[in-house]
Amino acid sequence: MLIGSPGSGKSTVGEALAGRLGADLLCTDTEIERRAGKPVGDIFIEDGEEHFRALEREVVAEGLHAWEGVIAVGGGAVLDQGTRADLADHHVVYLQVEFGEAAKRVGMDAARPLLSGNPRTQLRKLLNERLPVYEGLATVTVPTTGFHPEEIVDAILPTLAGQSTGKAQQ
Repeated sequence: MLIGSPGSGKSTVGEALAGRLGADLLCTDTEIERRAGKPVGDIFIEDGEEHFRALEREVVAEGLHAWEGVIAVGGGAVLDQGTRADLADHHVVYLQVEFGEAAKRVGMDAARPLLSGNPRTQLRKLLNERLPVYEGLATVTVPTTGFHPEEIVDAILPTLAGQSTGKAQQ
């Protein structure tokens, strides 16, 4: 289970980790888009954040229950109290990223609904608000700033020792 802010590398590192483990990746944002038939940004605009969060909660809960592989959870999913409770029973890797690096990775012109207006200010606000949640849920914290995805996977793999390779334990 990978958590972290926008730009922390959840999807990229998740793909690399899944590849190394010979497993599949469930990127919750991608699954939400598949189910809704439209991009996350459009869901926010057309259906509202509340609808998106309901879809997100459903996808995360299903993934935690049945997914056999790596799960990369959208950055805001951890704000849901039920999701936080569900994550307590899993090995959670917090991918920590510094603000400047997150801003570069996210790209301030990208279509991210929660970064509308002044993207840099919004990103800093998100990072500050979510940091205690990410840290509180983490079984392990792995810094991503300045590291290649394969180096990050190298840091994660030893933390999986003793973890089941079955249902949603990564």
